[in-house]
Amino acid sequence: MWQLLQIELYKIFKRPRTYIAFVAIAALIFMVQFGLKIDGQEYADFMLQSLGGFDVQGNILNGYMVCYIILQLMLVHVPLLVTLISADMISGEANMGTLRLLFAKPYSRTQIIFAKFFATSIYTLLLLIWVAVLALFLSMFIFGTNDLFLMKTDYIVLIKHDDIFWRYCLAFCYAFVALITVASVGFFLSVFAENSIGPIVATMSIIIFFTVIGTLDLPVFRIVTPYLFTTHMVTWKELFDEKVTADNEAIAGSIQNLPKIFHSLLILFIHIVVLLSASLWVTKRRDVLS
Repeated sequence: MWQLLQIELYKIFKRPRTYIAFVAIAALIFMVQFGLKIDGQEYADFMLQSLGGFDVQGNILNGYMVCYIILQLMLVHVPLLVTLISADMISGEANMGTLRLLFAKPYSRTQIIFAKFFATSIYTLLLLIWVAVLALFLSMFIFGTNDLFLMKTDYIVLIKHDDIFWRYCLAFCYAFVALITVASVGFFLSVFAENSIGPIVATMSIIIFFTVIGTLDLPVFRIVTPYLFTTHMVTWKELFDEKVTADNEAIAGSIQNLPKIFHSLLILFIHIVVLLSASLWVTKRRDVLS
């Protein structure tokens, strides 16, 4: 199994397009950081306009705030980049005519599928670590650190600087589960295809389609919206919301809606298990002709 995993990782990282995601993420993050460094004060003033003269002390546009902004902007982009690899894992072999040869090796199809899925997961993890290094640590270095000031729909959240870093650690862990869910979709679709373009486009289309359904928030869509994986990919934001006392004072180290986070994680895990099981089931019964 370990030898299979090494082979699959080698296949992933020998392809030039594997590094497109890393370059694209770096370019996007650098662009946002550059823009906020040059005109960040105007952005901060715009945020405070609706507060009616509310005075906020300290550096609002610090590294923690910049990371939060970047993560929101990259909500759609990173999942799309993950599909470039996940949707190519099986279909890419079929396209090159090596799938039959691969299944003829002294490994079961179950071992091969799991090796490919774990390799995809490792790639996704490395991609996420790359995001964390650039979006969080580099932003902290450039903009410094301070309290995190967030504007929710109906209220304002101010989290003390010594109560933030662990929330980002959990947020990136949550993001990993969300991205693995996306990878599972592309992985499942790649089982049916003879080339990579179809599964990649189909996965991207599904992400965009589900996101639009969730954004519209129409009564006709509310039946299915709670079961869409895209609905639960944004729940990481709940980690940046504190409980308050009866006097409306924030409770340090608390998370306001922890059950919602666990519920979203459960939905995502169910998607992963179902999609991976379906991929394995189809592969075992597939008559490989390529």
